[in-house]
Amino acid sequence: MLNEVINLLADAAISLIETLKYWGIFIGMAIESACIPLPSEVIMLFGGFLVGIGKFEYWYVVWAGVLGNVVGSVLTYWVGASGGRTFLIKYGKYFLINTKHLEHADKWFERFGGWAVFLGRNLPVVRTFISLPAGIARMNFWTFFILSFLGCIPWNMGLTYLGLKLGEHWHTVEQYIRPVSYAIVILVIIFVCYFIYKNVTQNKQPKEARK
Repeated sequence: MLNEVINLLADAAISLIETLKYWGIFIGMAIESACIPLPSEVIMLFGGFLVGIGKFEYWYVVWAGVLGNVVGSVLTYWVGASGGRTFLIKYGKYFLINTKHLEHADKWFERFGGWAVFLGRNLPVVRTFISLPAGIARMNFWTFFILSFLGCIPWNMGLTYLGLKLGEHWHTVEQYIRPVSYAIVILVIIFVCYFIYKNVTQNKQPKEARK
């Protein structure tokens, strides 16, 4: 089921590029950075393939991807910093999230957020969602902006180059990246389950035991 959904998203990404050219890459990568899992691997690898057959220029593809990522990331950051944080403060208790969790997130992003954003831009799945928690934690915007920009460059350059070199076999790389994406999704699910279990068990303890 999940594999079929990803294949549909991949087909949508290819159609977007075939229709809108460089703008398709820009829009696709902006969508991918806005917490909508349109596969950037497909977008940039296919863009590289089109470079190889002479339809696109390498650096135009790379910068269309990078700028799209930055635009999508900034929009998502501001959603997290404004609406997302307000939402969690008001309704977080229904998701077992309280103000202490937000305070911990603030401190964590203040200490490690730069590395998280930069490295996260080069990890499947993580790169799609990292902007939202950065915004919710109110990470310094300009730090976030610069590290997002720099972090997007190697990912987009690498995938475009691989698509260029592999030619019509560009899709084989995406097949290797996909299991990594699945593994990261599984780890996230495990973390969420642990978080829920930990908070439920703590809430069941008597107040005296928690002191």
